[in-house]
Amino acid sequence: MGSTQPAIRGGTGERHGTRRRGAVVAALMLSMALAALDSTIVSTAVPQIVGDLGGFSVFSWLFSGYLLAVTVSLPVYGKLSDTFGRKPVLVVGSAVFLLGSLLCAAAWNMAALIAFRVVQGLGGGALQGTVQTLAADLYPLQERPKIQSKLSTVWAVSAVAGPGLGGLLAAYADWRWIFLVNLPIGAAALWLVVRHLHEPARELPKTPEGAGGAERRARARVDWAGALAVFAAGGVLLTALVQGGVAWPWLSAPSLALFAAGLALTGVVVRVERRAAQPIIPGWVWRRRTIAAVNLALGALGLLMVAPSVFLPTYAQSVLGLAPVAAGFVLSVWTLSWPVSAALSQHVYRRIGFRDTALLGIGLATLILFAFPFLPYPGSWWQPTLLMLLLGGALGLFQLPLIVGVQSTVGWSERGTTTASVLFCRQTGQTLGASLFGAVANGVLAARLGGAGDLDSVTRALDAGTAPGATRRAIADAVHAVYLGAACAAALAFLVLLFLAPRRFPVRTE
Repeated sequence: MGSTQPAIRGGTGERHGTRRRGAVVAALMLSMALAALDSTIVSTAVPQIVGDLGGFSVFSWLFSGYLLAVTVSLPVYGKLSDTFGRKPVLVVGSAVFLLGSLLCAAAWNMAALIAFRVVQGLGGGALQGTVQTLAADLYPLQERPKIQSKLSTVWAVSAVAGPGLGGLLAAYADWRWIFLVNLPIGAAALWLVVRHLHEPARELPKTPEGAGGAERRARARVDWAGALAVFAAGGVLLTALVQGGVAWPWLSAPSLALFAAGLALTGVVVRVERRAAQPIIPGWVWRRRTIAAVNLALGALGLLMVAPSVFLPTYAQSVLGLAPVAAGFVLSVWTLSWPVSAALSQHVYRRIGFRDTALLGIGLATLILFAFPFLPYPGSWWQPTLLMLLLGGALGLFQLPLIVGVQSTVGWSERGTTTASVLFCRQTGQTLGASLFGAVANGVLAARLGGAGDLDSVTRALDAGTAPGATRRAIADAVHAVYLGAACAAALAFLVLLFLAPRRFPVRTE
């Protein structure tokens, strides 16, 4: 069997090979920037988009449709990358993403734009999963923190710059440039991958043939029935979570029907995957303690991340009285400490191991999230800012050791599926968190204000100066309740790692 590391085409010397690998890393960073920017750059241009195309009642699907497509496609792309290689999946995914961007720029109404955002999301799933998998393929275990810290930095810069860039393009150019700007960036990344990345041919696993036990090479098969079932089940369940409590009440007929259909389709997924020769979601993803524990822990991470990313800007503006730019700064500081902490985490996990480093990080995060409700009312801007700075550092110490660790427990032929399962669980956690914490916030507001409105309507009334002063305190209580829920999610991740994950990850020798 040949080497499991991707080859870098075009040079025999070590220095030349390093330059080639640097070109591939640049392509991965550009691809990650596309995926990270797309989640934030659109948000600030919504007023211009709605003003041009209409469709205010459904504009939230600009985000939900993209998120659904990314999430349900992750397991499929993970399996395809293990079967056919990372390069073809990344090339096809990039092309689909760029096609979706071009179509979004040409959209003639809101329905068309939402449909094209779904096309973008189908490409975005390939970008997110395959970039993370290739990062592990390109570097041995000792060097993986380098590339992961670079990718974390790209994510952080994109999170900070995305809203501002989107606002500038919408105000001084046209909102369509928000999508057109993806084309040169994506084309450069695509060219670098096609030109410089070359993966060696893989030998497929042997399977017994006939009663005599003769062996033959298994043909690469795509479990299209499983892929369709995963798409259907994931799409229905995530739609129920995204729309529940927003488009219709949780216990209404549409909500109950979607959840029932989603559960039935999940049963279909289990049945189809058990019979498939090469299933999209193989059973070993959940049978292996390490992978199962990391999946659950990072699902809890997605859940708790909703508290600051969705509710902190509202708190900063409505309770602290900050302007939108200042409120954005309060949130953005965790994207500064997160990649720094992630880059330094290697010095910790090399001493105490992946699990214990992650336990240290999530333990600190639990305490920080639990401290938020005890901030003085109304308080000063520096108090939540300090907590967010500390939270970013704690989560960097938590997430990167788990990703590097779980990728190191599998070989090349399982790394794409493993990475995709981790990202799928984190994305699903974020979707669940948005629904769950939204219901918590609205419930607290209803209790404090006698059932008067939800968080969005109360915040708008406060901004317009038509809400009483007690509303600020009600919003503060609602956000405090959300942070307590996030602290519980962090504690759950701690317990999962403590009791389910092995103390020493079974790292494969490379």
